[in-house]
Amino acid sequence: MNDLLAAARVRLDRPDPRRAAELVRQGAYLVDTRPAWQRAEEGELPGALVIERNHIEWRLDPASDARIPEAVDHDVTWIVVCSEGYSSSLAAASLQDLGLRNATDLDGGYRAWRATFG
Repeated sequence: MNDLLAAARVRLDRPDPRRAAELVRQGAYLVDTRPAWQRAEEGELPGALVIERNHIEWRLDPASDARIPEAVDHDVTWIVVCSEGYSSSLAAASLQDLGLRNATDLDGGYRAWRATFG
């Protein structure tokens, strides 16, 4: 699993929370993939789109019939967030495999965001 994670991350430009917030101000979207129980336990991520991990490819691919309105093309910047930044790296790499070239994930996940912004 460590090799798979490393292979995913070598392709990603993973922003820290402050840079991610700046990217959001520039039009990127935060995508919170944590399950409902984890969001309830840890807290919500203000302004994030909530799309649990098992739906992310279908919802963010602009060619999918199940896409969200924000999935307008392959140039959208998606910043995927999980609890600590592990599953989000794999999800972001999967999105890149679909052609979403600006997909990445938040370095350190929600916990890093909370530690930075409270």
